[in-house]
Amino acid sequence: MSESRDDHGGSRKPSLGAFVELEGERIHWDLGESLSYGEYLHLDKLLGAQQPLSGQHDEMLFIVMHQASELWMKLCVHELQAAMAQIRGDDLGPAFKMLARVSRVQQQLAQSWDVLSTMTPADYSAFRDSLGKSSGFQSFQYRTLEYLIGNKNAAMIEVHRRTPVIYSQLHAALHSPSLYDEALRLLGRRGFPISAAVLERDWSQPYAEHPDVTAAWLAVYRNIDEHWDLYELAEKLVDLDQRFQLWRFAHLKTVERIIGYKRGTGGSSGVAYLAKALELRFFPELWSVRTSI
Repeated sequence: MSESRDDHGGSRKPSLGAFVELEGERIHWDLGESLSYGEYLHLDKLLGAQQPLSGQHDEMLFIVMHQASELWMKLCVHELQAAMAQIRGDDLGPAFKMLARVSRVQQQLAQSWDVLSTMTPADYSAFRDSLGKSSGFQSFQYRTLEYLIGNKNAAMIEVHRRTPVIYSQLHAALHSPSLYDEALRLLGRRGFPISAAVLERDWSQPYAEHPDVTAAWLAVYRNIDEHWDLYELAEKLVDLDQRFQLWRFAHLKTVERIIGYKRGTGGSSGVAYLAKALELRFFPELWSVRTSI
């Protein structure tokens, strides 16, 4: 609120202009028994969760960025699980909105690395030892995302054995159909000849490209008018896959910029490990089929 001053430097009443923005508004100054904004969002817990260990200025940035990313990933998991339920029910309209939202969140996650990249190697080295063996490699929500979308690797859950509830959740996701599995099962229900080796496989195993699936997606793309919703589903999946790769790439370049080719705190080879992840594609036929369209 702005104040005017008299000739002697003393404060006078606030100027009329200070009240313009509230003129005609009916602000609830007294909330009574109603929830406040802070109470609804549990901001006391949320804003109290940043506890730097080193006393170094940039550790706060590191913590906030990763905590915010975990919140965005929580939303992604929420949306993907709901989208998969819609696909199972052959109700694709709501699924398209959910998948589009996940893609936008992935864009937000990729941009978050731009903020972290303002940290220099010296800044990070000043508190890196405080992390111990903790690493984003241990993010159970990231692992859940990969399992939901289709990158199945049983070894990845071993680091969570000491947390039974999380281990159980990841084990269930590992042994359940992925988003792509649900999409392929939908193709089967729509009458496309998909092998039982695809539709009734061991869900815990990594998906392998199959000619039946390539042929089915090619038929969709060659007859868009007849298969419009399947065509739109395919494009939503491609968008999801592409943005996931961009998110991974932004991660790789930020790590390379800050720590070079040091090993990760979680034991991985760091940049070299992240580079290998860039070779993975969740929906291989949706990329290979483009050459034949």
